[in-house]
Amino acid sequence: CFIILVIMNGALYSFGVFLKPVSSEFDWTRAAISGAYSMFMFVCGFLYILAGRLNDRFGPRVVLTVSGLCIGVGYLLMSLIDAIWQLYLFLGLIVAIGQSGGLVPLMSTVARWFVRRRGLMTGIVVSGIGIGTIIMPPIASHLITNHGWRTSYIIIGAIALVLITAAAQFLKRDPGVIGQLPYGSVKAAGNQMAQQPRGFQMREAVRNRQFWMLWVLAICHGVGQQAVIVHIVPHATDIGILPAIAACVLSVIGGLSIAGRIGLGSAGDRFGNKPALVAAFILLSVALFWLAGARELWMLYLCAVLFGLGYGGVMALISPAVADLFGLEAHGAILGVIAFAMMIGGAIGPIMAGRIFDI
Repeated sequence: CFIILVIMNGALYSFGVFLKPVSSEFDWTRAAISGAYSMFMFVCGFLYILAGRLNDRFGPRVVLTVSGLCIGVGYLLMSLIDAIWQLYLFLGLIVAIGQSGGLVPLMSTVARWFVRRRGLMTGIVVSGIGIGTIIMPPIASHLITNHGWRTSYIIIGAIALVLITAAAQFLKRDPGVIGQLPYGSVKAAGNQMAQQPRGFQMREAVRNRQFWMLWVLAICHGVGQQAVIVHIVPHATDIGILPAIAACVLSVIGGLSIAGRIGLGSAGDRFGNKPALVAAFILLSVALFWLAGARELWMLYLCAVLFGLGYGGVMALISPAVADLFGLEAHGAILGVIAFAMMIGGAIGPIMAGRIFDI
C-alpha cells in the first residue's frame, strides 16, 4: 500500500512542476490548465465511491491492477498532447479513473487489517503520499530541465505502469482470506475474538449528522490542499525563486506531511480522532493565512512545514474516523463518499486560485 501511494501521488503532485513548461509551449492560461486538474479531482472523487464498493466486494488486488494500468497509460499519453482537450482527456479522465482506485481501497484495506493502532498504521501507509511528494517533484524538475516535459511524462508513465501493477499483486482484502484475524482483534484472555458492533450500511450512514459533518470538513480541506499543491511552485517562481528550489518547497510539504500522518495518526489512537482532527485543521488554517503574506523563501518554507503537518494529519485520520463512527460493514463505500467530498473541494481550489491569478 505504501509503495503504491508513493508512485501514484508522487506522479500526481508533480503536476505543478509541469504547469509552467506546458503553459509556455502552448500559451495556455493557468486557469485553463488548472481546469484539467480540477476535472481530474472531480472525476477521481466521484469514482472513489465506486472504487470503495468494488474493494468491499472484490478486494484491492483487482482494483489496484486496473488502476496501475490506467495511470501508466494516462501519463504515457500525456507526452503526446498538442491540444487542450487532450490534457483534459488524458489527465482529467484516464489518469483520474486509475487514481480513483488508489487511496480509498488502500486505506479501507488497512482498516480491515488493524483494530489496534489503526490510526498509526494508516498514517504510515498514507505517508507514502508524502514520500512521493518529496521524491517526485525534484526528479520531475530535473527531467524536464534535461530532457523536456514530454520525455519526462514517458518516464513517469512507465514507472507507474510497472510498479503499481506489480505491487497490487501482493494485496489481500483482509486477513480472513489467509485464515488470520486483524491485529488487535483477539482478547488477551481466552483467545476469543473481540466482539465488534455491526457497522453501518451506506443508507444508514447518510442519515447520520456525523456523516455530513465529516463531508463538509472534507470539502473545506480539499479546497486549500489542492490549491496549494498545484500553485505553490508557480507562485514561488513568480516571486523570483528558482524552479528547482521552488520544487523543494513542495517537497517540504511532502516531508512534513509524513510527520503529520504518523504523529497525528498516533495521537488519534491515543486521544481520539476528534481532538487530533481539530489540531490538524488549526495547523492548516495558520499555514494558509501565513501564505497570504509570504514573499520570501523562508516564509514559504515555514508555510510548508505547518501545511504539511496539518495536511498529513487530516489524511491519516479520515479513515480511522470513518471506522470509529460507522464500523467496517461498508467502510470502503462510506470512506469513498467522504473522499469524494474532499475531491470536490480539490476540484474547486486549483481552478479558483488559477482564475484569481489570471484576473
